[in-house]
Amino acid sequence: MMMLRPTLLASLLFVSFSTFAQSRATVGNLPARVSQGAMVIGEAEPGSDVRVSGRKLRVDADGRFVFGVGRDEKGPVEVSIQPAGGSGSAQTARIAITPRDWPIQRINGVPPSTVNPPPKIAERIARENALIVAARKTDSSNTDYVQTFIWPVQGRISGRFGNQRIYNGTPKSPHSGMDIAAGTGTPIRAPAGGKITLAQKDFYLTGGTVMIDHGHGIGSNFLHMSRLDVKAGDVVKQGDVIGAVGSTGRSTGPHLHWGMSWFDTRIDPLLVLPAK
Repeated sequence: MMMLRPTLLASLLFVSFSTFAQSRATVGNLPARVSQGAMVIGEAEPGSDVRVSGRKLRVDADGRFVFGVGRDEKGPVEVSIQPAGGSGSAQTARIAITPRDWPIQRINGVPPSTVNPPPKIAERIARENALIVAARKTDSSNTDYVQTFIWPVQGRISGRFGNQRIYNGTPKSPHSGMDIAAGTGTPIRAPAGGKITLAQKDFYLTGGTVMIDHGHGIGSNFLHMSRLDVKAGDVVKQGDVIGAVGSTGRSTGPHLHWGMSWFDTRIDPLLVLPAK
């Protein structure tokens, strides 16, 4: 059986299924409890029908599957497994969700037009956001998400996933990723392998923007970049340089915004990294 990353094995309690003897289709190594914003990897017999809260998941040739838990998920999250070919009874795991505190982060000094944009700028932002939404729909058979992720840059965490953000006194959506402070021009490395699904040099809010598909709906996005070294369609390996840190778009200083998602569910990049 394929094993999960050691960091997950060490930190999570696993669900056991009393019906194991009755059916070969089991959910292996699923945590009994996860945090809001987590990425969850599980295993089943190849060919099984796996669903999370009713949504069918891709299962690879080794039986692995993955899903994300949103910032505001209350749980429990139900994972059901139907054995391959429909034989045998389905099994269900209920994963409890650990809530988190979401501090308020006040950010001042950003250009007013990025906080309350005029109509023409708002139309541009909507067009650019549509490209990002489309890229997040990618459901490839890549399995790079099983790698032990690495930091794309080294630096101080200057903004955390999930924090409520107030720009120039105006409340906006919660922060969708992790900000890492680093100097302009610092190389950004792919935290895991995958395919570039979007590479744009000058989005209005996010500036230089790159998105990587790690497979099964898991993706990374990198914002405010000063330089892009990749283009859409490129395949990158973990550690490859994809561009450089900058302060483009809605930004008050050089840093990397690294966000992650499972389709349209935002997840916390810090939770996929090994504990220091």
